[in-house]
Amino acid sequence: MEEAFHRWIAASGSIRSNVLMGIGLASALLLTIHVLLHKREVGTAIGWIGLAWLAPLSGSALYLLFGINRVTRRARQLAVPPSEPAQTEPPQAPAIAPAFRALDHAVRHITRLPLVAGNAVRLLRNGDEAYPAMLDAIGRAQRSVALSSYIFRNDRTGAAFFDALVAAKARGAEVRVLIDGIGGGYFRHPIYRRLRGAGVPAALFMHSALPWRMPFLNLRTHTKLLIVDGATAFTGGINIADENRVGWHPPNPVRDTHFRIEGPVVRQLAGAFARSWMFAAGEDLHGDRWQPAPASDSTALAGGTAALAGGTAALAGGTMARVVTSGPDADIEKIEHVVLHALNGAQRSIRLVTPYFLPSEVLTIALLLAATRGVGVDVIIPRASNHRFVDWATRAHVGLLLDHGVRIWLNDPPFEHSKMLVVDETWCFVGSANWDMRSFRLNFELNLELYDPALATELGRSMQAKMTTRLECAELTGRSLPVRLRDASVRLLLPYL
Repeated sequence: MEEAFHRWIAASGSIRSNVLMGIGLASALLLTIHVLLHKREVGTAIGWIGLAWLAPLSGSALYLLFGINRVTRRARQLAVPPSEPAQTEPPQAPAIAPAFRALDHAVRHITRLPLVAGNAVRLLRNGDEAYPAMLDAIGRAQRSVALSSYIFRNDRTGAAFFDALVAAKARGAEVRVLIDGIGGGYFRHPIYRRLRGAGVPAALFMHSALPWRMPFLNLRTHTKLLIVDGATAFTGGINIADENRVGWHPPNPVRDTHFRIEGPVVRQLAGAFARSWMFAAGEDLHGDRWQPAPASDSTALAGGTAALAGGTAALAGGTMARVVTSGPDADIEKIEHVVLHALNGAQRSIRLVTPYFLPSEVLTIALLLAATRGVGVDVIIPRASNHRFVDWATRAHVGLLLDHGVRIWLNDPPFEHSKMLVVDETWCFVGSANWDMRSFRLNFELNLELYDPALATELGRSMQAKMTTRLECAELTGRSLPVRLRDASVRLLLPYL
C-alpha cells in the first residue's frame, strides 16, 4: 500500500510538471508571436523572446505587466486624440529664416500643429522666481485654472498652492489638478486627498491600488504645466516642492528653469492639458473658460512676423512657438524625432543641459555626426545627480561622444534639473523631457519649441555659467576595473533608468 501511494505521488508530480511545462511552452509561444508583431526595436524583441523561453512563466508574467502598451488602447476607448487635428496654414505664415524652414516643415508634420507667432516668453529661474509668478497668476484667475505636476508635495510650497487653488475655486473659477500617480506619492498622495477634501477636482494619473489594474508603473506623466484663464501658461521642469526654493536653503536644493508664456500658443498648451485630463479623469474640458476664442489670425500673427526675418532679434511678444507632446500612446517618440531633426539640421552650434543624459543610440549618433561635421556640441550634466545609478550608467555611455569631439561639461552642485536645448543660437526646445529613454519613450512629456534669438542668447548665457568642468576621456579610462564593470552593468538598465 505504501509503495502504491509513493507511485501515485510520483505520477501526480509528473503530471503537474508536464502541465506546467505545457503552460510554459504555450505562454512562451504566444509571447513570441505578440513580440514579433508589435515590437519594432530588434534588441527589445530579442530580449523579451529570450526571457520567455528561458523562464516561460515568470518571463510571460513580466511581459504582461511591463511589455504590453495598453495606453494606446485606453486612449482610444476614451476617444482621446494624440494631438489636435491637422490645422491649415495661417493666412499669413510667420517669417522663418531659410535655415530653419526644413525643421519647421518636419515638426509641423510630426505634431500636426502650426508654428504660431506673437507669443511672449519670460525665463524664470528656480522656484524662487517661478512660484511667486505662478501663485500670483492663480490668485488673479477668474475663469479657470489647469495644473499638472509630476511631484506635488505636501510641504510649505505645496500648502501655498493648495490655498491658492482652493481660493480660486471659491471665487468661481473652474479648477482641475492632475498629479502623477507615482510622483505624487503612490500610497499616500496627501495633497491629492486634501484637494479632493476641499472640493477641488483632482485626478491621479494612471494610479490604482489593485496591481492587476495598474501594470503601468513605468509609464508616468512627467509634464509640468499651469494654465490660467486659458491666457497665461507656465511650463518647464519645475515640480511643486520646497526643494526648488533654492533661496530657502533646503537640505537638498534643486535648481531648475521654468517659463511664463502668453500668446496664441497657450491654446495649444490648453489642448494638451485637456487631452491628459480626459485620459485620466474621463472629463471633456471645453468652452471659453478653458480655451477662449482666439483673436483673428492676422492679429495673432501681427506681433510675430518679424521674429526671425533675416535672423534679427525677436520683438517683445514676437516669439514663434509650438507645443510638442510625447508619450507611449499615439504620440510615441515625437519629442525624440523633433530633437533628431534639430540635431541633423544644426549648422553652427548645439548646446544642451539635462539632469540625466542617457541618449538612445540614434541620438548618440546624431550628436557625434554633428560634432564630426564641425558643429560645436556642448552637453551640460550635473557632476552628481540625485540618482547615483544614472550617474554610473552615464559614465559608461558617453565615451563614444567624447572620442568624436562632443564636449561634456560637469555642473557643480546644487543639482541642476533644467532641460534646455539651443541650436544655432536661435531655435530653443524647453520643457519636461530629460535626455534619456524614459522621457523619450515611456513618459508623457511636454516640450515647447521656440524660435527666438534673444531668448536663445539668454539661455546660452545661463548654460555657459554651468560649464564648470569639462569631462575628459582620461577620467573615464582611469576608472578602476570594478568601477567600470559596475557602470557598464548599470548601463544595461538604460531603458528603465
